[in-house]
This record gives sequence, C-alpha cells and structure tokens, in this order.
Amino acid sequence: MQPLVLDHNSPSGLVDTKKAGSTTVVWGDYGLRMKDHDRRVSAKQLKNAEETINRRLRGERFRLYKRVSANIGVYTKGSDVRMGKGKGKFDYWAARIPVSRVVFEIKSKLHEQVVRDAFRLAGNKLPGLWEFVKKGDPPMVGITKLGNGVTLEQLKEARREMEPKDNNRTQPTTPAMEGPPQTMGTGLGPPPTAFHVSP
Repeated sequence: MQPLVLDHNSPSGLVDTKKAGSTTVVWGDYGLRMKDHDRRVSAKQLKNAEETINRRLRGERFRLYKRVSANIGVYTKGSDVRMGKGKGKFDYWAARIPVSRVVFEIKSKLHEQVVRDAFRLAGNKLPGLWEFVKKGDPPMVGITKLGNGVTLEQLKEARREMEPKDNNRTQPTTPAMEGPPQTMGTGLGPPPTAFHVSP
C-alpha cells in the first residue's frame, strides 16, 4: 500500500482531477467507486477497508484488486511553529483519489449481494460516499454517467448558444421632454435655475 523508495518530498496540493484514471471495472466483476468528490485517503484507511473485505469474505474464493496506491507522503508540523524552517517531518502515506475512481475490484463467482455487503462495510471504513459498480456499467465523466443518450462529445459542447458580440449595438436613449422648463426659487440665494420636471 506504500511505495518502496521515496525519491523526494511529494508536493502538497489538491487532487488532480484531470488524471482520474479508470471509472469502470476492468479486471474484476464488481467494484467500489468514489461517489461524492475527490479527497485524500490515507494508507491506513485503505488498509482497514481491505482487511474489512477479507474478513467479510473469509473462506470464500475470490481475488481482490487494489486500483490505487498510497504513494503521496504527507508531512506535518506542529500547530505552534513559526513559518519557515522547511516542510516538516514525514507523518503518513496517502493516496489522492479523484471523484468516480474505482478503488477496489473483486473477481469471484460469489453472489452479488455478498460482494455488495462486503463493499458496504469497506465504504464505512473510508471517508466520503462510495457506490457499488458492476462490470459493464457505463463510465463516468466527473459525476456525470455516460450512456442513455449522453456522450462525451455532448458534454464537451456548450450548454447554450453563445450570442455573437455586436459592437454596433445602439445605446438606448431617453425620450426628449416636451414643454418649457419649469422654474423654482426660494428668494434666499442666487436667482432660480431652470430644470426639467418629468410629467
């Protein structure tokens, strides 16, 4: 669940959703897929989920595939430490999992309900929301499921037609007022000024 060699400190940052990886089941028959949004999952959480699946399916014949690897080192510093002085000390390994990424797959001849229950228990050990998928389910683009008339080309198109920019549009003008201007004076200051009063 963790890399063997650490060449350098891993950069900090958010999950790169452009590298979402596969959103469908490839090697097995059933899979567990991230549902809500991308997040960082620690190697300990992935290990707990794996042990939960193995514990639930103990005695059965199956093969478990792990589709993600905790290859991101997380470094932490104390809460009352001044700025600077480096990134901090190594704390734990983690994996950046984008939305709709398949994390675990199972290949076996077990009943679907048994595998679904094992993935439900494993999803309870992981942060976020997870969903059960089968081999042959349509792929995902973000949180949108392809299929039923929805294609990747349609998602790339603009949702509404763009209006052409017209530089020769005329600005709205106020209508001219009719009649002579009215005057108002108080007798305390300079002579009254003329101004227009709308009817």
